[in-house]
Amino acid sequence: MTTLAPQSTPLRADCIADSAGGLTFDVPAFGESGPALLVLRLRDAHEEVCLPLTPAGDGRLRAALPSSVALPEGRWDAYARVAAGEPRRLVPGVTDLRSLAARTPGASRGHVAVRIPYATRQGRLSVRSWLRAPHAEVGELHVRQGVLSVRGRVYGTGLGPHAHAEIRARHAPVPVLRTEVLADRAEFRFKVVYAALEPGVWDLWLRPAGDGGPEVRLARLLDDVADKKPVFTYPRVRVDAPYGPVEAGPYYTRDNDLSVSVTACASPQ
Repeated sequence: MTTLAPQSTPLRADCIADSAGGLTFDVPAFGESGPALLVLRLRDAHEEVCLPLTPAGDGRLRAALPSSVALPEGRWDAYARVAAGEPRRLVPGVTDLRSLAARTPGASRGHVAVRIPYATRQGRLSVRSWLRAPHAEVGELHVRQGVLSVRGRVYGTGLGPHAHAEIRARHAPVPVLRTEVLADRAEFRFKVVYAALEPGVWDLWLRPAGDGGPEVRLARLLDDVADKKPVFTYPRVRVDAPYGPVEAGPYYTRDNDLSVSVTACASPQ
């Protein structure tokens, strides 16, 4: 039985992701005290996932989170605990997420599960988890003459003859806007005309089977970037709308969902 490094030492965990969506954690071992666990706690909730930490050689302990173990969507803070002792918050060590950069989930599953370890603002180790069933993965985004072109791929369902996209105002009680979807098997594309949007935030949804089917939030999840918002940035463009000039552009939310922000331009003095 092995315990962890001394309390005075920051406890670093190395993380490796595999192409199936699983994670492996390695932490340093020290002394003999009792069985050790890697504990993932869902933030702002009373839910834990406990993984055995077992000797892996070279003074290391290893825990595996296979893709077959369900991890509900959210942010999971990482701890290590020995026997009945107090859990110790982990900090990131060496992280290898190369297998996530070009990951393509298997078509046999009805859902997409994504787990990305990352460093919090305080330098602690956490895991961002998504579990989407079905899922609409955003691919290329292009803007030309005030029109946003969105390409993507749907997982966990098909695209029917009545498939369409919906542009929903997040805060204003205005009608949902529909736009035609062009489908090629699991691939889809559609356009968002900025001049048709009032000032505010608009969220993008896919209705792969039309009105009678699932409502699927568009998101970009299948890579190694836990927080897309500061990384994937897009230019805002000025367009003349029926109610006055606006500036508009796409962005990713803190949950990596795709939205469009529209802001009224200030009137000239």
